Parts: sequence; C-alpha cells; structure tokens
Amino acid sequence: MSVVTSPSGKVEVVHCRRTESQDIYCIKNLIRKFTERLFGKLNIIYLLEKANLAITLCNEKEEIMAQGTFLDYPNWNVAKQDNWVSVFQELDSEIPCTPLNTLFMHLFVAVNEYSVGCCKEIIRTVFKAVPELHFIFLIVPSYISLGSTLRTVFDLVGNITSLTYDEDFAVHVCHRHNHYPQLHIRKARVEDHDDLMPIFMHHNTILKATYGDYFLAELIEAQDEENHAVVCEVEAVVVGFMSVCSRVNMQLLHECFDLGPFHGLCTPHPDDVLEPPQELSVPGSQDAELRSSSQDSQKIIEEPQEPVSPETRESENNQGKTAEEAAIEKLSSIVQRGNTSEMEDLENLHQVSTEDATHHCVSNMRSASVSLPKEIKYFRPVYMGASSAFCIQLFCIDEKHEARSLDFMNFVFGLFPDKNFCIISLPHLTPEFVLIQNFVKIVPFNNCTLEQDLYVFHRAGLLKTINIRLANLSDTPGIENLVSTLMLNKRILEDLKHYNEARRDPDGTPLQAFVADVAEQIVGIAVIRNEMDVEYIRSHYNIEDFIYFSHHQREEHGHLYHFALNPIFRHYTKFFLKEILRLGYKSCLYYPVYPESRESKFQSSYAHSLTSALHYLVPVRPRRQIVYPLEKLGINAPSKAVSKAPLSYALNHTNRKLTLEPKITVNARIVVVGASNVGLSFLETLVFCSHLKFSNLTLISTHGLPGKQLLGTEQRKFLACDHCFNDKDHALMSLCSWVNVVVGRMTAIDRAAKHVVVSQEEIVLYDHLILCTGQQYQVPCPTGADISQLLTNREIPNSSKQRYTGKVPCNHFTLNDEEDCVKALAWIRNNSIITEGNVIVYGDTIDTYTTVEVLLNLGMKGSSIYLVQPPPISTITCINNYLVESAVEDALQAAGVTIYQEALLAQWNDGQNPDPIHSASFTTPTKPFKLPCSLFFSFCEKNVDYETFKAINDACLVYDGRLVIDMNFHTNDIVIRAAGSLTKFSNRYYSNEWSHSSFSSKEIGFQLAAAMLNLFDPTLEPVTEPPADLDRLIPMYKGAKIQGGILPGSYHYLHIAKPAIPTPLKVQMSQPDFGSEIVTGNAKDGTYFRIHINKYKMVETITCLSKEPFPTSNYIRLFGQHEQVLNNLCARYDDQLITDLYRSLQEHGPTCSLSLEKTMPVPGAVGPRAHSVSENKTCTSYFTEPWCMALFHDRFIDLRKELRQILTSKEEEELPSMEQLARQIEDDEINLNEKPRKYLRRVFQETIYKTLVEKSILDYLHYNHYHLPMYAWPDII
Repeated sequence: MSVVTSPSGKVEVVHCRRTESQDIYCIKNLIRKFTERLFGKLNIIYLLEKANLAITLCNEKEEIMAQGTFLDYPNWNVAKQDNWVSVFQELDSEIPCTPLNTLFMHLFVAVNEYSVGCCKEIIRTVFKAVPELHFIFLIVPSYISLGSTLRTVFDLVGNITSLTYDEDFAVHVCHRHNHYPQLHIRKARVEDHDDLMPIFMHHNTILKATYGDYFLAELIEAQDEENHAVVCEVEAVVVGFMSVCSRVNMQLLHECFDLGPFHGLCTPHPDDVLEPPQELSVPGSQDAELRSSSQDSQKIIEEPQEPVSPETRESENNQGKTAEEAAIEKLSSIVQRGNTSEMEDLENLHQVSTEDATHHCVSNMRSASVSLPKEIKYFRPVYMGASSAFCIQLFCIDEKHEARSLDFMNFVFGLFPDKNFCIISLPHLTPEFVLIQNFVKIVPFNNCTLEQDLYVFHRAGLLKTINIRLANLSDTPGIENLVSTLMLNKRILEDLKHYNEARRDPDGTPLQAFVADVAEQIVGIAVIRNEMDVEYIRSHYNIEDFIYFSHHQREEHGHLYHFALNPIFRHYTKFFLKEILRLGYKSCLYYPVYPESRESKFQSSYAHSLTSALHYLVPVRPRRQIVYPLEKLGINAPSKAVSKAPLSYALNHTNRKLTLEPKITVNARIVVVGASNVGLSFLETLVFCSHLKFSNLTLISTHGLPGKQLLGTEQRKFLACDHCFNDKDHALMSLCSWVNVVVGRMTAIDRAAKHVVVSQEEIVLYDHLILCTGQQYQVPCPTGADISQLLTNREIPNSSKQRYTGKVPCNHFTLNDEEDCVKALAWIRNNSIITEGNVIVYGDTIDTYTTVEVLLNLGMKGSSIYLVQPPPISTITCINNYLVESAVEDALQAAGVTIYQEALLAQWNDGQNPDPIHSASFTTPTKPFKLPCSLFFSFCEKNVDYETFKAINDACLVYDGRLVIDMNFHTNDIVIRAAGSLTKFSNRYYSNEWSHSSFSSKEIGFQLAAAMLNLFDPTLEPVTEPPADLDRLIPMYKGAKIQGGILPGSYHYLHIAKPAIPTPLKVQMSQPDFGSEIVTGNAKDGTYFRIHINKYKMVETITCLSKEPFPTSNYIRLFGQHEQVLNNLCARYDDQLITDLYRSLQEHGPTCSLSLEKTMPVPGAVGPRAHSVSENKTCTSYFTEPWCMALFHDRFIDLRKELRQILTSKEEEELPSMEQLARQIEDDEINLNEKPRKYLRRVFQETIYKTLVEKSILDYLHYNHYHLPMYAWPDII
C-alpha cells in the first residue's frame, strides 16, 4: 500500500496489481485527447495482449486510478522491434541500454487529480517488479509537450525519425536510480545492530530467543578471513544484512546432492574420479549415457575456452569499471560446454525414457531415477580439489527493498576472490524469496534425508552482458560444445543445420534458431518453428485462458522445439524466452510433451529436445471434445483441423504477457499415496494452477502413473470404467512432467519424523501427506468346508472378514488396475487357457461381467467359463436395473456360460497345496459343487489393502473400518489428509451412510486440492470458519457417478446418476417425488435408453445398453440439464414423437431453437444451418441432431452461468430482475390475471432481457464457431 496526494491535499491509499481484462472499460474512460496525441490511437485489448508488463493502480475501493503499459520495443515504429538497440545507442552512447535493462512505455492514463503521484508509483512498481531494469523510454511526437505529469519522471534524450511517419519523435528516458536505486553494500559494523534488529524481529524471533539479545553484534564482531558480515543501506539507513562463510561441509553436500553440473563445487584436481568404472557402465542405458557423457563436462570450472583477450579486458577496465566487475568478466571464460547438460537431462529424464515398463523407478524433471524393488548402484564422481564455494549463513532485508537483494552478490563475491560459487540452504517450507529466485535449486539424491533445499549461484551469473540473437554459421562450434552432453544433441544440430542452410525445415516450415552469448561464448540455444496447427491447439486446449486468440496473427504463434541454457544463467531463462518472442516476431510459444508410447517420428518425445524452460512455461488444460456425427453434419461439420483424431500431447505455453509474470514457488513436500482417480485428480488440479509452481509433488504407487496404454485402445477392458480418466487424458496431462513417481507400496508412516516407508526400505519425506489408496479386490479366504460332508452355507461360519494369509496361487488373479490385467492376459495366452482351460470368475460386481465378456471376446468357449456369485450382502445389485440384468443373463446363457448363485468358496484343490489351482469347491444354500479350474479371477467385495491398513493403524491414525476423516479431509494428524473410498466420515457427523464412495472420484480429488490450495495460494481469500451449527454437516458434491463397460453379449453399457445412498430402483420409482422416466428400446435387443427426469425437470439418471458403440462423452453432458434444453424432450416423448432415442422417428417443425432456461425458452434466433426446418418424418438419432451439439460443448456451462446472471441481475431500474419477479409470484406478492408462466414469458419478451439473452447466445456461437459451425446466426443468413 502507498499513499498518493493531489495538489489540493486530498489523499488516496493505493496499491498496484497486474492489469486484468476487466480493467479495459475503465482504462478507455481514462483516455483523453491528449493521451491519443502522445501515444496514438490504440486498441487497448490488442495492446494489453502484446504487453510485457501492464500495471493498474487502484484505490481502497478497487477503483482504477491509473494504468501503465510497457513493452520491450519502441512505439510509433521508430525502429524495428528486433533491431532497436543500435538506434538508441547511437542516440546517446552514455545510456547503455540493452534488451535486458530496458522497457518502453506505450500507454499511461490516470485520474487527473492524482496523476503525478500515480505516475511515480507505477514507475516505482515497474522497477521493483523487474530488478534488471534500468531504463524506461517514452517516445512521443516531437511537437507535443509531455505534460506536467510525465515530465516529472522523464528526461529528454533527443529526437529520432520514424520508419512510418514523416516526422520526428522525441525520446525521453526514466532512470532507475531516481525511483528505486541500487543498494549501497558495505561491511557491517557493530553500530548497525540497532537498525538491523527490528528487521530481524519482524521476520523471526527464534535467533534472539536462542542466542540472546546481542547475537547479531557478536556475529559482526566475529568477522575474520572466513566469516564476513555485510549490510545494505539506503540514505545512510541500514535495511538489510548478510552473513557469509567460506567453511562448507563439502562431504555432506556430495553425499546428499547431485552437484555434477557444478563439478561438485570444487576446483578441478588431477585425482578427480569423474567417470564410472567399466563394470558399472551399462551399455545402451540412457542413464549411463547421461552420466558418462556429462562427466566430460566437469572440467569446465577452471579451463577457459577462447577467453576474452587481455587487451579487451584492460580497455573495459579503463572505461571506469570496478575491480569487482572486472573480476566477474574474467570468469566469463568459465562458461563453456557441458555445464548445461546433466541437470537438464536429469530434470527431464522422464520425457525420453525408453526403459521397459517393468523398471520401477523414481522419475521426475528434478530428480534422477532409482529402482525401489532392487537396488541399483549409480556412480557418483569423487572430487579431490579444494572447495570453490562459500555459503550464506544469515540473510535478512526489509520488504521494501527485497527486490534489490541481488545487489549483495557482487560485493560478497569480492570478499572471496578464489570462490566461484555461493550456496544457501533453506528449510523446505520457506517461501521462495527474491534472492534465491536467481539461484539454481540442486537436485537431491534419493537417499537425502536433509530437511533443507540447496541453492547455488555462480559468479558468472552476475554478468549482465548476456545477449540473445539469431544464430549464424560461425556459432556452430560453440553450440556443438554446449549441447555435446545432451542425449538429443544430434537432433538440435540437425535443425541448426537446416536453419543455416535454408531458414526452413525440409517440409518448408519457417525455422529460427537463437543463441545466448556471454563474453563471446555460446551459453544457450533455442530452436523454434512456426506453429502450423494453430486451429487444433485452439480447439483442443484452453489456450484462451491465457490469450485473446483473435488478437494474435497466425504467424505470431511459435513452436518451441529445442531449448538448452547453461545452468549458471538459469535465472535468465525468462529473458531468453522474451527475446525469442521479440526477435522472432512471435507473441506465443508452445511446447508439447508427447507420451512415451508414441512412436511416430514427429509425435515422440525424441522430436523435441529436453527443455529446462519447462518450469517457466504454463501447462494448458486440454478441452473436452464433442463427438461429432460427421456424416450427418456433412458440409456443416467442423473443419478437419478441428475434428481430426486427437494427437494426444500435453501442451505447455508462454506468451509476451507471461514473460515478466512471476510464479509463486511452493517447495512444500506434498506426497500422494495411491494413483487412484482421487489422487490423480488432486495432482491434476495442483499442476494446472498456472500461477503456482509445485516443485515437490511426489506420487507413491504400486505401478507408477497409469496411462501407459498397455492394453491398447482396441483391447476390451477387464474392468468397468468410471470415465474419470483414460489413457488419452493421461497423455494430455503428462503428470510425469511435474510429479516425482515412486514405484512401490507404502508399508509404514512415521508421523514424528514425517516420512513414509516404501517397500519396507525406502524413505520418502513429506510435509503434507495425502492418502488416497482406495479399496482393492482381495484374495478370498476359503471357508475350509469339506464338501464331501454336504455342508450348506448356513452351517459354515462366516469367513468374509478373514484375511487370506497363505501363498497366492500363480493362476489366481485379483484385477485392480491395468497392470494386473496385462499380467492376467499374458498368463492366459502363455498357458493355452483360451483353447484348453477352464476359468472361474468369482464375485458379484460389474467387473465380473466385463471380465467374462473379455474372455469370450478372446475366443474362449462359454462352456469353459464359470461365473460364481457369492451370497449378496445387499439387496442392491451391481447394475440395479432388472431389464439390463435380464439381458446380460440371457446373453451369458446363450454363450454357454454357467452361472452359480449364492456360492461360498470352500476349498482350492480339496484343501491340498493350492498353487496352482486345479479345482475349486463351493457351498450353496442347498448342495455344494466342485469345478475344474485353470484360472481363477476373484472379484469379491473390495477392501482396504492389508499393508495400507497396517501402516495406517501402526501410525495411530483413527481407523474404524475405514480411515476416519472430517469434513476438510483431515485425519487426526493435521498434516495427513485422506480422501476416496479409503475413508469414512467421523461418527460425530451421524452420516455413516454417506462416504466419499458415494461421490465422483474426480470431484473429490478437485475439492481436496481446493482445500489445500488455501495453504499455498496467496491470491485466494482467507477461509472463514463455518458457523458452529454448520461444522457438523458433511459436504455434498454434485458431480455425476458414472459406470460403464462392455457386458456379455457385446452390450455397451453406461450408467450416469447423481450421488445418492444406494437404493433399489423399484424403491426409487415408488417415491412420490420420483419424477418421470423416458424409456425407449429394448434391453435384449441392445436398444435400451432410459432417462430419469426428476421433479424439477432435470436429467438425473441416464442408462444406456446398446449393441453399437455410442458417444459416451456426449451423453455424460446430458446429466443435470433441464429437459427443455433437450428440445422439450418430455413434450416430444409424451406426443410419441420419440420412440427410440438411438434411432428416433421424428415429425415436428423447426429443431433449431436453443432453449437454455427452464422457465423461458429463447426464441429460435439461432439454429442448425442445414437442418433448421424439417416438416418431414426422418429416422435419425435424437442426440446426434445438429441442434444438440452446443449442449455437448465444453463451454456450454459457462453460457448457462452467463444467462443465469442476466436473469438474476437488475437490468432495468424500474423493474425487478426476472428472478425477483419469479420469487414475488411464488410468495403471492403479485396478483396475476394470467398464468405465471405466461406472465413471465411476456415480461421477458417485452423487456431488455430477451435482447440480452439473445446477444449472449449469439456471441457464444460466434466465438465458438470453429466447434459449432452447424449453427446459423444473423450475420451469415
């Protein structure tokens, strides 16, 4: 907060923030004629889209007081955006402006009364937000005076001509030192104690409590050659302190952190062991290649390559440079090949890993790989040289001057002229402050148990002479040295060759290569192409969360193929990206990450080199796609670029607006146990928070991340699907790019030490632990009954709660995930089960039906399959629909499958050794039976895995049948949360019938993430505690519960329902408030379609059973819609116009009206172009008609919210809103002479609401025309 004062003495408390799109209206209102004379007539939306930095100044009432927009090239076209530096250096050689330290003001508006104060505040904020910035230029026509406001901060430099206009323009400059000067750094003195203590006490009182009141004075007095204390001061007032020490425990750092890219922070020594012994080298191993090749680069620290000439250095020193700067420039020779590579390779190892899926490894862009099931010894270099690092022991600075923290580094490096590295270690939960944003975070080894993160800064990182430019042929040797240790260096050099030869790809796509050089040495390389799939990106990804697409020309979209930057200069990554955009005349960059299973040359991770810039890009959410009836739509179908088969890659993005937008780094160690849909949804939500960067996300899972496409897209699935995630979704998210994956089982939790034990040996530390392992099918425990005694179920003790402790037979399978299914399928094929075996499928869940269908589809005879169902534990069946169940049972009988009901497993192999199973005995309510068995599938009731239960129980977490949680997902340990079917609500809620199993797993994961984001996201409003009478209510979620699969008889099955306590369908239908149902077709014929409409006329349940595949994702979107939105579905059904929802015989008029509100359908202003009017009978599928395509659109829900907002807002002062009017009628506050519905319709049509609603719908259709070209609107008729 700051204060601005008007000339009349009025005071306003103001604050600055980034400009948002909703500010545009107010900004336009602040533009005066004088503003247009200064800056020209501007398209504000376009300007903000292309701005690198836009600042809005608001008062306490959030009223906009001023706004400034800044770009990295001059306005008025006085120079080309890629070549302005030489023009301005010729104008005034005493102003050393560079792209790194310069911005240009393209717009400034302010409230007249406070304009001077607002201008100064915005300028100060800009300098504070961009620490490297030293100059802000303002260019205006030379015949125009700056005015009283801008004259206070800008000074005239000279005149310059325009490339476009036949007139001169005046160039003005604003210097940093007048608004946010660099800090003066000096050695600390004891008398600084009184100034420093308030700053220390504001941040932390622990030091004083531990070491006494005068610990700081004692620290300052204890300075010697190894220990120094320095302070920074502003106007003779000390505002910051840093204590540094040259004693560093190098042995501990070498044991805990991968310091290979920095030669172990040591000076090179002849006895250094940099390469692994021959016996440790694994031919063909990528990891071995990574490490062996990277060792060649470890010599870089002190071996200069083509150093800057002494003459050049001397001449620069003579021009007034300080000794420190000269010393830093000497170190520019250190920047050479190899130092870029290993960290970037290790950080991105997952992207190009081709290891077999059975290799259990920890993989992440920030960590190397390690096997959990079996220990693999990785070589670690041994460094014999002296330490080349000093450490920061204590650091503190006043918040007002925190942005200038890096000013300390030049001085402290001068205190240790023989040291090249500065390091600092911080607790994981320490928020990332400005100083360490310039450091490189070091990758810890897997066995590191330190509670600290390590950061490194190289002396050469102080150089400000980094220059980004287009590559040329002479750069090739330097680039070869730079990328020599990258695994994909050949691809980079190949693309570089194409650029040097033709500036194009072999296929003709424009190609650009950029290099970063420091002291005439190449330290970075980037290669981009024009993005040729712009329409596909717009239609398949939510790129419009970040840009206004229509304001970016096609050629302004770039595709980032390669990016490598020496880690010494990692803090210049955003500057490198910003320069790529400026020099390449681009406004957007895209970087795809393809799944490993893609083998096409241009769709594999090998088509793109590893990029250390991934952390500086934002992941873009994929969009849900409409399944189009392309043949029916004909010429009204979307373009091929939109409707073509998805390419399945995760998209990352940056643009001009994001280049100076900081991310909030969250270093908290968040460990998720279980790759259930809840856990994946939780991770997805965190990863796609674009303004946050979670650097320590870890997933512990038995088989790692799902989505490996092990069974292939055409293979029928053993297990039913809940449609939360599929293989394509996993590819589009690419969680492996952001999440550490530890493959193994959680076997213990140490709450005191805050770590999880994996596979009884590995330790994974956590700050927040998320348990969402779910429930799994367990090996059934035979009752042991001897069937020769003809026992019945009634005579046998209940053993359903007993745990099987014997050896699991090799031909017994419990299928819980795709990995289990792959093993079962391999066993079937390798043991001739299809032709010779007998298979028992034991259980009564829907997975038993899908498994039987897979077996039949594989070619097994139905007579060799036995479906054995145990006694039901509930009156509710797994399908809960008699018609569907009857059709499935008939299909099983027709296939020859034998069904046994109410059978309990008694023995395997008559009680002898069960491995392998040759026979299985069962008891029933009447007489027992025995079946031959070659393969046994068990789908008994799911339960919590025993190892998970034991870990939870031993950790003293409250467990009552399931893990007990409260309404906020907390267990009895505040840092351990849990969600999903593993959990139950505490008994204090008196809601034992409700649990997370009742709700959508994806929604549960999202809500869990939302609850945790309040801990990390400062942009969220603080959470208020619920009133005392509401904290005993469990949360209720609204997302649909979905179940689907292919059932015996090749029936495609889908069931969508609202969350509810399970109740038999007949009981539901007998309730007085049940509503109505629409049923068409016949289950046995495979044409069954049932829609349940509740009493509020909303779609509450959908059940489909069809012989033919249907667009499942489209049908899911019908859930929760009002029946009038479905083209008056109930009325048409009652009029017998719909006899089959799959193949519907229709006789009606126009089907074009897009009725979006349940009380007042919008008139037919829009509709399908080719099918807008049809008076003839047509045989067609009701939900593939063009009119309903908009309902399936991913942004249709946003349209509904917008329309609802229109109807609930008061658009005319003399009239209440439509919602208020409806409430007044409901409360009998209005006496009507006509029916309420007719009255509301008349008011709607006679007032402004009809116009607003129609405009909103038309805007929606126009904006999304690439997805919805089948709709007509007035402009195209």
